[in-house]
Amino acid sequence: MLLSDKFLEALKYEGSVAITSWGSEKVPHMTGTWISYLTLTDDGRLLAPAAGFTHLEADLATNDTILAMIGVREVEGYNGYQGIGFRLTAGAKLLENGTDFEDVKSAYPWCRKVLELTPIELEQLL
Repeated sequence: MLLSDKFLEALKYEGSVAITSWGSEKVPHMTGTWISYLTLTDDGRLLAPAAGFTHLEADLATNDTILAMIGVREVEGYNGYQGIGFRLTAGAKLLENGTDFEDVKSAYPWCRKVLELTPIELEQLL
C-alpha cells in the first residue's frame, strides 16, 4: 500500500483536508473536508462525502489529478516535531452509484456524490 504507517496514524485524528484541483484553464481551485469524513478502503483508496464540490467536479472533467494537504498536531513528525503533514497526489473521481457510494451515502445522507481518491504519491512534509 502506498500510504505510510504515519499517514494512517494521522487519519485517526481530526484535522482539515485541503484539496486543490485545476481544470483546462490551469487555475487552481481549493476545497476541503475533514479527516473524520474520510473512509479508507481495503485497497487503499480514500472516500469522502461530497455535498458541493461543484468547481472540483468541473475540474475533474478535464483533469482527474488533485493535490491534498493533510496535517494533524497529535502525530510526531520529523526530528521530534509535534505535528505531521502530508501532500497527497491522487487520481480523483466523483461517484454517484455503486457500493462505495451507497456505503458513504448511508453514513452521510446529505452527500450528493462521493469523492474517490486513488493515491499516486504521498510525501511527508513535517
